[in-house]
Amino acid sequence: MFALSAGMAEAAGKLSLYCAAQEEWCQVMARGFEDATGIDVDMTRKSSGETFAQVKAEASNPKGDVWWGGTGDPHLQAAEEGLTEPYESPMRAELQPWAIAQAESAGNRTIGIYSGALGFGYNSDLLKANGLDAPACWEDLTKPEYKGQVQMANPNSSGTAYTTLATMVQLFGEDGGFDYMKRLHANINQYTKSGSAPIKAAGQGETTIGIVFMHDAVAQTVAGFPIVTVAPCEGTGYEIGSMSIIAGARNMDEAKQFYDWALTADAQNLALQVNAFQVPSNKNAQTSDKAPDLASIKLIDYDFKTYGSSDERKRLLAKWDSDVSTLPQ
Repeated sequence: MFALSAGMAEAAGKLSLYCAAQEEWCQVMARGFEDATGIDVDMTRKSSGETFAQVKAEASNPKGDVWWGGTGDPHLQAAEEGLTEPYESPMRAELQPWAIAQAESAGNRTIGIYSGALGFGYNSDLLKANGLDAPACWEDLTKPEYKGQVQMANPNSSGTAYTTLATMVQLFGEDGGFDYMKRLHANINQYTKSGSAPIKAAGQGETTIGIVFMHDAVAQTVAGFPIVTVAPCEGTGYEIGSMSIIAGARNMDEAKQFYDWALTADAQNLALQVNAFQVPSNKNAQTSDKAPDLASIKLIDYDFKTYGSSDERKRLLAKWDSDVSTLPQ
Protein backbone atom coordinates (compact mmCIF):
# COMPACT_ATOMS: atom_id res chain seq x y z
CA MET A 1 0.00 0.00 0.00
CA PHE A 2 2.83 2.37 0.86
CA ALA A 3 5.51 0.96 -1.45
CA LEU A 4 6.97 3.42 -3.95
CA SER A 5 8.46 2.84 -7.36
CA ALA A 6 12.23 3.29 -7.69
CA GLY A 7 11.77 6.65 -9.37
CA MET A 8 9.54 7.94 -6.61
CA ALA A 9 11.91 6.63 -3.93
CA GLU A 10 14.72 8.77 -5.34
CA ALA A 11 12.56 11.83 -4.87
CA ALA A 12 11.42 10.78 -1.39
CA GLY A 13 12.11 13.14 1.47
CA LYS A 14 13.25 12.71 5.03
CA LEU A 15 11.69 12.45 8.45
CA SER A 16 12.91 13.33 11.94
CA LEU A 17 11.33 10.82 14.35
CA TYR A 18 11.30 11.24 18.12
CA CYS A 19 10.61 7.81 19.59
CA ALA A 20 9.68 7.08 23.22
CA ALA A 21 9.15 3.32 23.09
CA GLN A 22 11.82 0.66 23.61
CA GLU A 23 14.96 1.06 21.47
CA GLU A 24 14.40 -2.11 19.42
CA TRP A 25 10.83 -1.13 18.58
CA CYS A 26 11.92 2.40 17.64
CA GLN A 27 14.52 0.95 15.27
CA VAL A 28 12.14 -1.48 13.58
CA MET A 29 9.55 1.29 13.09
CA ALA A 30 12.13 3.65 11.57
CA ARG A 31 13.58 1.00 9.24
CA GLY A 32 10.12 -0.36 8.39
CA PHE A 33 8.93 3.06 7.25
CA GLU A 34 12.11 3.56 5.21
CA ASP A 35 11.54 0.20 3.51
CA ALA A 36 7.88 1.00 2.81
CA THR A 37 8.39 4.49 1.44
CA GLY A 38 12.03 5.22 0.62
CA ILE A 39 11.87 8.18 3.02
CA ASP A 40 15.06 8.57 5.07
CA VAL A 41 14.37 8.48 8.82
CA ASP A 42 16.55 10.13 11.47
CA MET A 43 15.37 8.55 14.75
CA THR A 44 16.10 9.76 18.29
CA ARG A 45 15.08 7.59 21.26
CA LYS A 46 14.33 9.16 24.66
CA SER A 47 11.84 8.57 27.47
CA SER A 48 8.37 10.18 27.29
CA GLY A 49 9.17 12.96 29.75
CA GLU A 50 12.48 13.76 28.06
CA THR A 51 10.83 13.84 24.62
CA PHE A 52 8.11 16.18 25.87
CA ALA A 53 10.78 18.49 27.34
CA GLN A 54 12.66 18.48 24.02
CA VAL A 55 9.55 19.23 21.94
CA LYS A 56 8.72 22.09 24.32
CA ALA A 57 12.28 23.47 24.25
CA GLU A 58 12.32 23.39 20.44
CA ALA A 59 8.85 24.91 19.99
CA SER A 60 10.14 28.12 18.35
CA ASN A 61 12.36 26.13 15.98
CA PRO A 62 11.04 22.55 15.69
CA LYS A 63 13.62 19.92 14.76
CA GLY A 64 11.38 16.85 15.07
CA ASP A 65 8.48 15.88 12.80
CA VAL A 66 6.73 13.01 14.59
CA TRP A 67 6.71 11.93 18.24
CA TRP A 68 5.86 8.21 18.29
CA GLY A 69 5.27 6.16 21.43
CA GLY A 70 5.47 6.73 25.14
CA THR A 71 2.65 7.26 27.60
CA GLY A 72 -0.29 9.37 26.51
CA ASP A 73 -0.25 11.91 29.37
CA PRO A 74 2.68 14.01 28.05
CA HIS A 75 1.22 13.77 24.52
CA LEU A 76 -2.03 15.23 25.92
CA GLN A 77 -0.10 17.97 27.69
CA ALA A 78 1.76 18.80 24.47
CA ALA A 79 -1.60 18.97 22.67
CA GLU A 80 -3.01 21.31 25.30
CA GLU A 81 0.02 23.59 24.95
CA GLY A 82 -0.29 23.67 21.14
CA LEU A 83 3.03 21.88 20.64
CA THR A 84 1.47 19.31 18.31
CA GLU A 85 -0.52 19.49 15.10
CA PRO A 86 -4.18 18.49 14.59
CA TYR A 87 -4.49 15.68 12.04
CA GLU A 88 -7.24 13.18 11.23
CA SER A 89 -5.81 10.12 9.55
CA PRO A 90 -7.82 8.11 7.01
CA MET A 91 -6.77 5.05 9.07
CA ARG A 92 -9.04 5.98 11.99
CA ALA A 93 -11.82 3.61 10.90
CA GLU A 94 -9.52 0.65 11.69
CA LEU A 95 -8.71 1.75 15.24
CA GLN A 96 -9.99 0.66 18.66
CA PRO A 97 -12.45 3.06 20.38
CA TRP A 98 -9.88 3.93 23.09
CA ALA A 99 -7.44 5.14 20.42
CA ILE A 100 -10.08 7.46 18.94
CA ALA A 101 -11.15 8.66 22.40
CA GLN A 102 -7.53 9.67 23.05
CA ALA A 103 -7.55 11.71 19.81
CA GLU A 104 -10.90 13.36 20.52
CA SER A 105 -9.86 14.39 24.03
CA ALA A 106 -6.89 16.25 22.51
CA GLY A 107 -8.57 18.02 19.60
CA ASN A 108 -7.07 15.38 17.27
CA ARG A 109 -3.52 16.47 18.13
CA THR A 110 -2.57 12.92 19.22
CA ILE A 111 -3.87 9.39 18.77
CA GLY A 112 -3.60 6.05 20.58
CA ILE A 113 -1.20 3.51 19.09
CA TYR A 114 -1.08 0.88 21.85
CA SER A 115 -2.29 0.22 25.38
CA GLY A 116 -0.76 -1.40 28.44
CA ALA A 117 -1.49 -1.85 32.15
CA LEU A 118 0.72 -0.69 35.00
CA GLY A 119 2.04 -3.20 37.51
CA PHE A 120 5.34 -4.60 38.68
CA GLY A 121 7.59 -7.58 38.27
CA TYR A 122 9.91 -9.37 40.62
CA ASN A 123 13.02 -11.53 40.26
CA SER A 124 11.91 -14.89 41.68
CA ASP A 125 15.50 -16.03 42.28
CA LEU A 126 16.36 -12.93 44.33
CA LEU A 127 13.07 -13.11 46.20
CA LYS A 128 13.83 -16.68 47.24
CA ALA A 129 17.47 -15.89 48.10
CA ASN A 130 16.32 -13.07 50.39
CA GLY A 131 13.58 -15.18 51.99
CA LEU A 132 10.86 -12.76 50.89
CA ASP A 133 7.19 -13.47 50.24
CA ALA A 134 5.93 -12.79 46.71
CA PRO A 135 4.25 -9.35 46.54
CA ALA A 136 0.71 -9.33 45.11
CA CYS A 137 -0.51 -5.80 45.89
CA TRP A 138 0.72 -2.21 45.73
CA GLU A 139 0.58 -2.13 49.52
CA ASP A 140 3.00 -5.06 49.77
CA LEU A 141 5.76 -2.95 48.21
CA THR A 142 5.79 -0.67 51.28
CA LYS A 143 6.48 -3.49 53.78
CA PRO A 144 9.70 -3.06 55.80
CA GLU A 145 11.15 -6.32 54.49
CA TYR A 146 11.29 -4.86 50.98
CA LYS A 147 13.49 -1.91 52.03
CA GLY A 148 16.07 -1.29 49.31
CA GLN A 149 14.50 -3.97 47.10
CA VAL A 150 12.23 -1.81 44.91
CA GLN A 151 13.06 0.34 41.90
CA MET A 152 10.95 2.72 39.82
CA ALA A 153 11.61 5.60 37.47
CA ASN A 154 11.50 9.31 38.28
CA PRO A 155 8.08 10.73 37.29
CA ASN A 156 9.74 13.92 35.99
CA SER A 157 11.53 12.04 33.21
CA SER A 158 9.42 8.91 32.83
CA GLY A 159 5.87 8.60 31.56
CA THR A 160 5.62 5.20 33.27
CA ALA A 161 6.44 6.72 36.65
CA TYR A 162 4.09 9.69 36.14
CA THR A 163 1.33 7.16 35.34
CA THR A 164 2.25 5.44 38.64
CA LEU A 165 1.92 8.71 40.57
CA ALA A 166 -1.39 9.59 38.88
CA THR A 167 -2.65 6.04 39.45
CA MET A 168 -2.01 6.21 43.21
CA VAL A 169 -3.84 9.53 43.45
CA GLN A 170 -6.83 8.03 41.62
CA LEU A 171 -6.74 4.74 43.57
CA PHE A 172 -6.31 6.15 47.07
CA GLY A 173 -7.29 9.84 46.79
CA GLU A 174 -4.67 12.59 46.76
CA ASP A 175 -3.75 12.41 50.45
CA GLY A 176 -3.73 8.61 50.43
CA GLY A 177 -1.84 8.50 47.14
CA PHE A 178 0.93 10.76 48.38
CA ASP A 179 1.05 8.90 51.68
CA TYR A 180 1.57 5.74 49.65
CA MET A 181 4.34 7.32 47.54
CA LYS A 182 6.11 8.45 50.75
CA ARG A 183 5.99 4.97 52.24
CA LEU A 184 7.11 3.45 48.95
CA HIS A 185 9.99 5.95 48.79
CA ALA A 186 11.42 4.41 51.96
CA ASN A 187 11.92 1.13 50.05
CA ILE A 188 13.21 2.55 46.74
CA ASN A 189 16.89 1.88 45.97
CA GLN A 190 17.03 4.06 42.84
CA TYR A 191 14.82 6.30 40.70
CA THR A 192 15.83 5.65 37.09
CA LYS A 193 15.45 7.98 34.11
CA SER A 194 13.65 5.49 31.87
CA GLY A 195 10.40 3.72 32.75
CA SER A 196 11.51 0.27 31.60
CA ALA A 197 14.91 0.40 33.33
CA PRO A 198 13.71 -0.96 36.72
CA ILE A 199 12.53 -4.29 35.31
CA LYS A 200 15.66 -4.64 33.20
CA ALA A 201 17.64 -4.15 36.42
CA ALA A 202 15.49 -6.81 38.11
CA GLY A 203 16.15 -9.18 35.22
CA GLN A 204 19.90 -8.65 35.66
CA GLY A 205 19.63 -9.25 39.42
CA GLU A 206 20.40 -5.63 40.36
CA THR A 207 17.09 -5.12 42.18
CA THR A 208 14.36 -7.49 43.34
CA ILE A 209 11.25 -5.58 42.22
CA GLY A 210 10.63 -3.14 39.37
CA ILE A 211 7.50 -0.98 38.99
CA VAL A 212 6.74 -0.86 35.26
CA PHE A 213 4.09 -1.44 32.64
CA MET A 214 3.31 -5.14 32.76
CA HIS A 215 4.24 -5.71 29.10
CA ASP A 216 7.82 -4.64 29.91
CA ALA A 217 7.97 -7.28 32.66
CA VAL A 218 6.64 -9.94 30.29
CA ALA A 219 9.38 -8.99 27.79
CA GLN A 220 12.02 -9.79 30.42
CA THR A 221 10.46 -13.19 31.11
CA VAL A 222 10.37 -13.99 27.39
CA ALA A 223 14.04 -12.96 27.16
CA GLY A 224 14.84 -15.72 29.65
CA PHE A 225 15.10 -13.77 32.92
CA PRO A 226 13.40 -15.06 36.14
CA ILE A 227 10.79 -12.29 36.19
CA VAL A 228 7.23 -12.81 37.45
CA THR A 229 4.66 -10.21 36.35
CA VAL A 230 2.07 -8.96 38.87
CA ALA A 231 -1.27 -7.18 38.35
CA PRO A 232 -1.70 -5.43 41.74
CA CYS A 233 -4.68 -6.63 43.79
CA GLU A 234 -6.07 -3.14 44.52
CA GLY A 235 -6.42 -2.34 40.83
CA THR A 236 -4.16 -0.33 38.58
CA GLY A 237 -3.89 2.38 35.95
CA TYR A 238 -2.99 1.95 32.32
CA GLU A 239 -1.49 3.89 29.46
CA ILE A 240 -2.60 4.71 25.99
CA GLY A 241 0.70 4.99 24.18
CA SER A 242 0.31 7.79 21.67
CA MET A 243 1.63 9.44 18.52
CA SER A 244 1.66 13.14 17.63
CA ILE A 245 2.82 15.31 14.74
CA ILE A 246 4.99 18.13 16.07
CA ALA A 247 3.60 21.61 15.35
CA GLY A 248 5.62 23.42 12.68
CA ALA A 249 7.24 20.16 11.49
CA ARG A 250 9.69 20.85 8.66
CA ASN A 251 8.68 17.66 6.83
CA MET A 252 4.91 17.83 7.25
CA ASP A 253 3.99 15.67 4.25
CA GLU A 254 6.37 12.92 5.38
CA ALA A 255 5.10 13.27 8.95
CA LYS A 256 1.51 12.60 7.83
CA GLN A 257 2.71 9.70 5.70
CA PHE A 258 4.46 8.14 8.73
CA TYR A 259 1.39 8.78 10.92
CA ASP A 260 -0.89 6.95 8.48
CA TRP A 261 1.59 4.10 8.01
CA ALA A 262 2.12 3.68 11.78
CA LEU A 263 -1.62 3.12 12.24
CA THR A 264 -1.73 0.23 9.75
CA ALA A 265 -1.95 -3.36 10.99
CA ASP A 266 1.28 -4.23 9.16
CA ALA A 267 3.23 -1.49 10.94
CA GLN A 268 1.77 -2.39 14.32
CA ASN A 269 2.57 -6.07 13.77
CA LEU A 270 6.27 -5.15 13.74
CA ALA A 271 5.99 -5.05 17.55
CA LEU A 272 5.92 -8.86 17.55
CA GLN A 273 9.39 -8.97 15.98
CA VAL A 274 10.94 -7.18 18.96
CA ASN A 275 8.93 -8.69 21.83
CA ALA A 276 6.86 -5.56 22.48
CA PHE A 277 3.79 -6.94 24.25
CA GLN A 278 1.51 -3.90 24.24
CA VAL A 279 -2.03 -4.20 22.88
CA PRO A 280 -2.12 -2.53 19.41
CA SER A 281 -4.69 0.10 18.47
CA ASN A 282 -5.45 -1.24 14.98
CA LYS A 283 -8.28 -3.79 15.27
CA ASN A 284 -6.66 -5.94 12.57
CA ALA A 285 -3.20 -6.02 14.15
CA GLN A 286 -2.03 -9.10 16.03
CA THR A 287 -1.75 -9.15 19.82
CA SER A 288 0.78 -11.62 21.19
CA ASP A 289 -0.65 -14.47 23.27
CA LYS A 290 1.98 -13.47 25.87
CA ALA A 291 0.61 -9.92 26.19
CA PRO A 292 -1.14 -9.14 29.50
CA ASP A 293 -4.89 -9.69 29.11
CA LEU A 294 -6.35 -6.26 29.89
CA ALA A 295 -9.83 -7.78 30.26
CA SER A 296 -8.65 -9.88 33.22
CA ILE A 297 -6.85 -7.02 35.03
CA LYS A 298 -8.65 -4.79 37.53
CA LEU A 299 -8.22 -1.45 35.74
CA ILE A 300 -9.24 1.88 37.22
CA ASP A 301 -11.22 4.33 35.11
CA TYR A 302 -8.06 6.32 34.41
CA ASP A 303 -8.87 10.00 33.85
CA PHE A 304 -6.57 10.81 30.93
CA LYS A 305 -7.99 14.28 30.39
CA THR A 306 -7.36 15.44 33.98
CA TYR A 307 -3.98 13.79 34.51
CA GLY A 308 -2.77 14.59 31.02
CA SER A 309 -3.52 18.29 31.54
CA SER A 310 -0.58 20.66 31.79
CA ASP A 311 -1.55 22.25 35.10
CA GLU A 312 -2.34 18.98 36.89
CA ARG A 313 0.81 17.27 35.69
CA LYS A 314 2.99 20.20 36.79
CA ARG A 315 1.22 20.38 40.15
CA LEU A 316 1.58 16.67 40.92
CA LEU A 317 5.23 16.59 39.86
CA ALA A 318 6.03 19.67 41.98
CA LYS A 319 4.29 18.06 44.95
CA TRP A 320 6.20 14.80 44.44
CA ASP A 321 9.47 16.76 44.22
CA SER A 322 8.81 18.66 47.44
CA ASP A 323 6.96 16.06 49.54
CA VAL A 324 8.39 12.70 48.45
CA SER A 325 11.78 12.90 46.71
CA THR A 326 13.34 14.97 49.50
CA LEU A 327 12.53 12.45 52.26
CA PRO A 328 15.35 10.34 53.75
CA GLN A 329 15.54 6.69 52.80
